[in-house]
Amino acid sequence: MTKTTETYSGRTLGFTIPSRSARGRIVRLDSSLDEILAAHDYPAPITHLLAEALVLVTLMGSLLKNDGSQVTMQAQTEAGAVNLLVCDYKDGELRGYVDFDEARLAELGANPSLFALFGKGYLAITFDVAKGRGRYQGIVPLEGETLAQACETYFFQSEQVPTLIRTAVRADGGKCLAAGMLIQHLPDGEEGRERLHARLDHPEWEHVAILAGTVKHEELLAEDLSLEAIVWRLFHEEDEVRVEGGAPVSRGCRCTVEHYHEVLSKFPEADRVEMRNDDGIIVVDCAFCSRKFMVDA
Repeated sequence: MTKTTETYSGRTLGFTIPSRSARGRIVRLDSSLDEILAAHDYPAPITHLLAEALVLVTLMGSLLKNDGSQVTMQAQTEAGAVNLLVCDYKDGELRGYVDFDEARLAELGANPSLFALFGKGYLAITFDVAKGRGRYQGIVPLEGETLAQACETYFFQSEQVPTLIRTAVRADGGKCLAAGMLIQHLPDGEEGRERLHARLDHPEWEHVAILAGTVKHEELLAEDLSLEAIVWRLFHEEDEVRVEGGAPVSRGCRCTVEHYHEVLSKFPEADRVEMRNDDGIIVVDCAFCSRKFMVDA
């Protein structure tokens, strides 16, 4: 493995450490993140929350190899300032939004904790794997100081895979930058067997987790430091590190009049009549991009 000065901004980067049975993903989001956030006038705590969530769903989505696969992450509560957070990743396309109570959020101050935002909530992560590989979902309590910690719990409890995740977010001057790294221990390979026991004390995993845990927020966010250079800093003493560039990441709301027309055509005529306004038009409000679509139904 050699160092490079190329910047993978807005891309994912995959890497494996064969001798340690480990795989990882690292991502940095910039302009694509700004495009998603620009659709809503989010206050600072919600901007930070959604930026971290978009990094996490990109890291998890980049683990899937089959084109057409999608990962959806949803965090929900009935008693917190945040009612719903949802985002998804599919073939390099990313989208997300947050529904929240402005009055409750204002009462929490400038830097509310995850528990303050959600109260007693849950995190649901759904993998829709293309080419007949099926759909599976894991639901875990929304616990920990960050969404990243909640995702680590998901992988350990639902998939029996020891996982370390680090994220970093910086928002200033109207620009938001977010990045993250995910690394996992897969002693039985990417496909593996059914994992009945996840060993957090496995010597190979302990070694990799200690090294990966030293990554700094400043490194993840440093635009003049390529993603490959970060991997080099962390693991250059290993016998072999294999690196594979990932697909570009872009905003991908996927909402069009044609799409909504197709969706609405599946509803019974009586239901469509109820949806129409006085001009015979159904107005669809897309929560992801904050746009209204006029559908002649």
